[in-house]
Amino acid sequence: MKEYTRHIRITLIEEMLGTSASDPEIYKKYIASKAPDASGIEDEIARLGVDGVVENAMTIFQKEDGNPIIWPYQIKGFFKSAQKAMNDTVDKGGRKESKVYLPSYKGKIDQLVFVKATYANVGEHAPILIQMPEGAEMGFCERPLRAETPQGPRVALALSETVPIGSVMEFDIICLDERLHQRIPEWMDYGKYNGLGQWRNSGRGAFVWEEI
Repeated sequence: MKEYTRHIRITLIEEMLGTSASDPEIYKKYIASKAPDASGIEDEIARLGVDGVVENAMTIFQKEDGNPIIWPYQIKGFFKSAQKAMNDTVDKGGRKESKVYLPSYKGKIDQLVFVKATYANVGEHAPILIQMPEGAEMGFCERPLRAETPQGPRVALALSETVPIGSVMEFDIICLDERLHQRIPEWMDYGKYNGLGQWRNSGRGAFVWEEI
């Protein structure tokens, strides 16, 4: 089976937000909080303090030796989002003639497109390092989350770690289908509109790219 490989470097043009829960038990605690006898947020603050509650609710970057990372599956997830957006631009009646439309794109990307860190061995599931500009530090982004619930509109604050504009990531994209290999530039171009990480629909995590 023939492989088609591209070595890619992306550079952030907007800060990128972390996606991992800082508290690995956050989901269990969320379910428990829905119990009839669950403590209110006031009790939680009294027990943990304001800083503790914020830390539990914050999303972060996973790290390796203190350096922020992302995982290859996050890049594959971005490819699926990019192809979905392209599919949505095509009228149903014109799908057969369209060069943009790709049927069953999720399965094809899962089975025929692979992403790996540039320093990793084939088949090794290694993280992709985020190389921040020299002297730069990670920051934080706080924003409101609004939702319509059965009890009416609700607003909560979300807090995430960020990496700055100018941060760089490098990785290899390996395709087992030449037609998918040819779509990679179109997928990567979508990154300047809707990139990586949390809150990407607002433009956070947007990037430009180059092939090396």
